[in-house]
Amino acid sequence: MPENADDMLRFAAGRADDLAAPGLSPRPRRKVAVLSCMDTRIDLFPMLGLNRGDAHIIRNAGGLVTDDALRSLSISQRLLGTEEVVVVMHLGCGLHGASEDAFTQALAGDGVLPNWRLGAFEDIEATLRHGLARLRASPELPHRDRVRGFIFDPESGTLRELV
Repeated sequence: MPENADDMLRFAAGRADDLAAPGLSPRPRRKVAVLSCMDTRIDLFPMLGLNRGDAHIIRNAGGLVTDDALRSLSISQRLLGTEEVVVVMHLGCGLHGASEDAFTQALAGDGVLPNWRLGAFEDIEATLRHGLARLRASPELPHRDRVRGFIFDPESGTLRELV
């Protein structure tokens, strides 16, 4: 049985002309970086009116402001010219209501002791507010004045700003 990766490689081989981006800069045209959850229901390009080359897209479980997300955002701003950050979290996230303890115990049962946390949360708005505050206070980011947070509802397709 072929693996998904094999299918993906074959698909890409047949679309090289569509995938090539000759002359397109790694510096986002719109000078924005978007941090979002990796959830399969979130299609950021049509949701935010983006085209290839417009923005840096950083995704992780939950759309959380982790150390690694902050590293990527710092690189985005300091090396590649972005000046704005948008964070997109969503309703129905797999981390909402998950058990940090049960996950840690399952990992320990497999002999794994990671140096990171699951990032489970109970309150999406509080979690997003905390992430936005962390970004606005992060000296790693030279542009902290244009940081905004949105919450997406995958059931209705609506996006709202956390104010």
